[in-house]
Amino acid sequence: MEKSTPILQGLSNEEVIQSRKKNGLNSLEHQDKNHFLGSLIEMTKEPMFLLLLMATSIYFITGEYGNGIFMLAAIILVATISLYQESKSRNAIEELKKLSQPKSKVIRNGEIIEIPSEEIVLGDYIQSEEGTFIPADGVIIQSNDFSVNESILTGESLSVFKNEKSENNRVFQGTIAASGLAISEVTAIGNQTQLGKIGKSIESIAEEKTPLQLQIGNFVKKLSLIGLIIFIIVWAVNYYNSRLLLDSLLKALTLAMSIIPEEIPVAFTTFMALGAWRLMKMGIIVKQTKTVETLGSATVICTDKTGTITLNKMSLAKWYTFSDDKISGDNTDDGKNKISKKLNKKEQELLSLSMWASEPIPFDGMEIALHEAYSKLKITDERPNFKLIHEYPLDGKPPMMTHIFENQKGTRIIAAKGAPEAIIACSILSKGEIQKINNAIESMSKEGFRVLGVGVSEFAGKTFPKTQQEFAFKFLGIVAFYDPPKENIKKVFDTFYNAGIQVKIVTGDNATTTSTIARQIGFNTPENSLNGDELIKMDDASLKKKVMETTIFTRMFPEAKIKIIEALKANNQIVAMTGDGVNDGPALKSAHIGIAMGQKGTEIAKQAANLILIDDDLAKMTDAIAMGRKIYINLKKAIQYIISIHIPIVLIVFIPLVLGWIYPNIFSPVHIIFLEIIMGPTCSIIYENEPMESNLMLQKPRPLTNTFFNLKEITISIVQGLVITLGLLFIYQYCVRENCTESVTRTVVFLTLIASNIFLTLANRSFYYSIFTTIRYKNNLVLIIIGITIFITSLLLFIPIFSHFFMFDTVTALQIGMSILVGFVSVFWIEIYKVFKQRIQK
Repeated sequence: MEKSTPILQGLSNEEVIQSRKKNGLNSLEHQDKNHFLGSLIEMTKEPMFLLLLMATSIYFITGEYGNGIFMLAAIILVATISLYQESKSRNAIEELKKLSQPKSKVIRNGEIIEIPSEEIVLGDYIQSEEGTFIPADGVIIQSNDFSVNESILTGESLSVFKNEKSENNRVFQGTIAASGLAISEVTAIGNQTQLGKIGKSIESIAEEKTPLQLQIGNFVKKLSLIGLIIFIIVWAVNYYNSRLLLDSLLKALTLAMSIIPEEIPVAFTTFMALGAWRLMKMGIIVKQTKTVETLGSATVICTDKTGTITLNKMSLAKWYTFSDDKISGDNTDDGKNKISKKLNKKEQELLSLSMWASEPIPFDGMEIALHEAYSKLKITDERPNFKLIHEYPLDGKPPMMTHIFENQKGTRIIAAKGAPEAIIACSILSKGEIQKINNAIESMSKEGFRVLGVGVSEFAGKTFPKTQQEFAFKFLGIVAFYDPPKENIKKVFDTFYNAGIQVKIVTGDNATTTSTIARQIGFNTPENSLNGDELIKMDDASLKKKVMETTIFTRMFPEAKIKIIEALKANNQIVAMTGDGVNDGPALKSAHIGIAMGQKGTEIAKQAANLILIDDDLAKMTDAIAMGRKIYINLKKAIQYIISIHIPIVLIVFIPLVLGWIYPNIFSPVHIIFLEIIMGPTCSIIYENEPMESNLMLQKPRPLTNTFFNLKEITISIVQGLVITLGLLFIYQYCVRENCTESVTRTVVFLTLIASNIFLTLANRSFYYSIFTTIRYKNNLVLIIIGITIFITSLLLFIPIFSHFFMFDTVTALQIGMSILVGFVSVFWIEIYKVFKQRIQK
């Protein structure tokens, strides 16, 4: 390449507007699905919908048009609420998809800018770097060591090298830049690209159900099966007593409707989708909502160093010239070297050749720093006079890279840089010389600097060696870079430790540099380190033990990272892994929670990851884990509430009928559907909006088990339901003994159930803290939903048209008081349990 930076203007703002008007956006247009119709069809398959429809039909057939119209209105209302909730969830997911779409670099008005890939227009100059997706079809006009993976189009997994002079100099949308850099002129966008023409989509559409979804689905199916059995029994009993087929069917439907907890799957979908939406607002893109469910279980976080623990603001700090055996550099307190003094020839040679070993168009932080340092040297800038004729990409264990430049006179520059061990291995050095170099490396690494070895070679032939390691290099010295740790990182790690989460640093850097940075940030046990070569040689049994003891993994490569994750999994750990490079893709995919960086992360890393930290701030992971825990706990509260409130509804319908009490059919479908309308918003809206409990990030991660509830939790919910049932049965018998009519008894029992429902909503906001604590939680929806419930119940009691329709009767203040008191006692015994629980756990 003739220039170090592209002298390209690209399109002007006016030309971009004109091109967009003429050719449209760079998006693959597919036939839009009718989400409303699809949701409607899915809803009609739900058992509760079918039961409502059946009950409505019976009312109309038997001439009870008032009840039929009410049930029809209820169906419309329930359908509207369900469709709204689903629409809200879907919109949240769509918004997440838009945010997770890749961005691209383009040259416009002579500057390189980053824009959403959809905004690319015909004629744009796009810059594609290692690890990024090609956003449109184009022709290469400049390139450095550029190769591309075209498997999405060809099925061929091997990368293809291309440049502006090769016969195959075209790039295609959806393919992946595997190495190097290329600047291409866009020739086709959207549906006109090769990808658009064959109708493929690079988006993942299908999403498998998670273990939790399957557990909840199975739970609902089992209850539905129980409901079906009881439905048949009740239908048979009623028919035996009355010999009225439709009437007995209607009464059986009442019970079946009370058993099916259709709110549970709705609650799950709502919680996960809105949880992902809340995370997005916090700067965390969750690509699949199922990740939300796993976040609260994370037990280990494997984090890289550069850009995650450190700022990723590489600056040249010091350098070591081998021939002088001297470390130089006038770096300031922040580690940045100003190169303010005149350097000797050896130092100039070292810094010059470290630049020549870099990409002509630098995009890596260290290479940018080396180009800047070269520009400040008091020498002639030779970059315009040399062109890159051959290069060897970063490879090897440990890695290195080599570039070969040549000018018009035939003068060559063959320069290499990489891990000092890699350059040493390719150089002819005595043991004493190697020791001198290692002493310099140790000295600079102890200051927390990242070090690179630099070498130079000579080669006159036209056929270059197959590998760069075949060159005989002259070891020139070491360049050291300063990358300061982030200010908040110590607090972040402390939060992880307090939450019972282990933190492990996994880096390609050396042990001394990493341990120094680790000590600076207060990292636990920074001395426990293991390098990639040692790790890869260990057998599975040894590694399984070692991986739990080790906190810092250095000189890591992709295979070694995979082994770390697999060993942690073998120890039943739930692993979160951060990454940003092309080579991090397999590890991110292997981890339970793959975390990519939004700014410095490659598109490969982002595609492989489960979530993306938009601003590369690891502190967001503490927020994400807290959110994951909160969502899981709140979902559990909602489902426990659903179980507890369904038990008394089922039993107050079932027991009087089976035992032959005086009023065997206390509730009709009208009452049940009213209760369902109240309960739906309670569990899906109130509990989803509950704030995080103060002790949540001081607890150990919850185990990722095969069951949603443990025995104690499900027992408490069942006991809560049974105690409320006892309260209802007590109030029922009280009314009977007081010679109340069926309408009065129904009214008082219904009021008791409503009161119990309200108190249960308040009590279940926490199974640890008392109501005196939770009442102070900020959740305005609690008062709104409870207020609406009380208002509507008052209308049913005191407005004659409504009370007549619901078959209610006038009740006394004493009876209303009794209902509230029984509801209170039936629920708030749980407060005594909470006191004992707090004492045991202290």
